[in-house]
Amino acid sequence: MFDFLQKGYRYRKLSVELKKKYGVKVYRLPINAGFTCPNRENGKPGCLFCDETGSGFTTISDMDIKSQIKEMKKRYVNKGAKKFIAYFQNFSNTYGPVEKLKELYFQAIDDDIVQISISTRPDCISDEILDILEELRNTIDVSIEMGLQTANYHTLTKMNRGHTLAEYINAAIKIKNRGFELVSHVILNFPQDNMLDVIETAKILSVLGVDGVKIHSLYIVDNTLLGKMYKKGEVFIGTLENYIERVIRFLEYLSPKIVIHRLVADPPKDGTIFGNWNIPKIQIINMIEKRLIEKDTYQGEKFLSWYTPKTEKFKK
Repeated sequence: MFDFLQKGYRYRKLSVELKKKYGVKVYRLPINAGFTCPNRENGKPGCLFCDETGSGFTTISDMDIKSQIKEMKKRYVNKGAKKFIAYFQNFSNTYGPVEKLKELYFQAIDDDIVQISISTRPDCISDEILDILEELRNTIDVSIEMGLQTANYHTLTKMNRGHTLAEYINAAIKIKNRGFELVSHVILNFPQDNMLDVIETAKILSVLGVDGVKIHSLYIVDNTLLGKMYKKGEVFIGTLENYIERVIRFLEYLSPKIVIHRLVADPPKDGTIFGNWNIPKIQIINMIEKRLIEKDTYQGEKFLSWYTPKTEKFKK
């Protein structure tokens, strides 16, 4: 369970797990398939923190899927890339006519694509969608990325997520019952959340048996609802030190089986009015890893203390 400790790591790293699975280093290719989001239709404003790209600021929007993949691969030629994950990234990539979804997913299959990853929302998961993904899985590995963001259902409402905690749990159970790899997105430094919310989020994801987690720091983009609130002084972001402590506590309570896809957000270069305390992403990662060593702690350090029933101590 804690095999990553034997390799000198303090948490289960995605890069290590992908190389173990596919034999080589694997790179992700973000794809823009032209999707929208049900939380932005019919006059709905969307999540307070979501910008007009739907987190797809690294994608290429004016090409078909195969052309996007071909162009994206060029970015990794000099890095010796051999295998890739086609990542349907921005907005809700299971929100559309079923036959259209099927057509788009299958366009991403290529000789050196080892996995198709599809990002979506809890309210865009249905049996019909999962049927299509099962068909796709017969040809290639499939993973589903789904945003929870926080276990604090009051914060979900304040951030206008458009779904509840219960709806996330329901969708996660459906996905796991079909045997899909599930990656959850979380934001650990919402202004309304405290350390108990961070811990509870880790516990819920562990109980649900998610396979991976993307940990994000909250960043604020101009021309978003959150951006307007930030400019008015209505939103206050905690310190970097507090964020690092939240990440560490989250990892401690998280199942050691869960793969960590990310430790901190990667804000867009353009339009960001607050992002990562004006510190490079790699520097924050180094600070988190250094702090784990200083505290002599690791992912799952407190996991068994809450996950194992108290009656276990009476068993012979």
